[in-house]
Amino acid sequence: MSVYQNLFKTLHRAALIPFFVIGDPDETTSFELVKTAIDAGADVLELGIPFSDPVADGPTIQKADIRALASGMTPARAIAFIQRVTAYRPIPIGLLVYYNLLIQYGMEKFFTDFKAAGGTSVLVADLSIDDADEIAPLVQKAGLETVFMVTPNMTEERIKEVACRTTGFIYTVSLLGTTGERSALSDAVRPLVQKLKALTDKPVCVGFGISTPEHAKEVAAAGADGVIIGSRIVKFIESNLTDPAAMKSQVADFVGNVKRSLQGGTCPRG
Repeated sequence: MSVYQNLFKTLHRAALIPFFVIGDPDETTSFELVKTAIDAGADVLELGIPFSDPVADGPTIQKADIRALASGMTPARAIAFIQRVTAYRPIPIGLLVYYNLLIQYGMEKFFTDFKAAGGTSVLVADLSIDDADEIAPLVQKAGLETVFMVTPNMTEERIKEVACRTTGFIYTVSLLGTTGERSALSDAVRPLVQKLKALTDKPVCVGFGISTPEHAKEVAAAGADGVIIGSRIVKFIESNLTDPAAMKSQVADFVGNVKRSLQGGTCPRG
């Protein structure tokens, strides 16, 4: 059983998965924010290594990447950062990375180093499922789990292929487009989660556009195993660049509120 499958079975509710760009707005503050999210109740972390052309991301996370790169964050420093996080508290960490960074670092070495730092899974945001063989054997050789994306317009045949290639969880994109805050949850979420649950027993985690505790509760009620929240959290950083204390306070309050919504609003699982 995978790390995620075991965790989700143990939780008996949807997992809370906050996302941060490593090094945003700087390495020291970034580490404090990640610790804050862990202390506030994060079950899993999704961390992104900053990249100059993050095609899957909207303006909020693009700007976070720019801030992190300007602060000097690199893939090697990101791996060291992850090691500090897991030393602070062991927690499953899913990594979002772009393919060029793997090529520059050396793919096999990257996966080995990430695993040694305490990492759990890898999602290569700009890698099609058609090219999964470029990374999957190396990811699994390193002892990591694979995560691939499903989108609302994906055919049933391709969904089955994603499920077959996934050893961690299926990252379910709730809407067409890039990451970003939304005022309302996409109508595609419930039918897409239900379709995935009918087609596979792999865990299903939903991201993109989840911006409030109420959104998280709806996603959990739809049957998701995990709720991924990125842009809303990263926005707290952008809005308080001169006030790290306010960043931490707002992240702690938000993560805590989402956690309470998940604890009180879902049916027992397993």
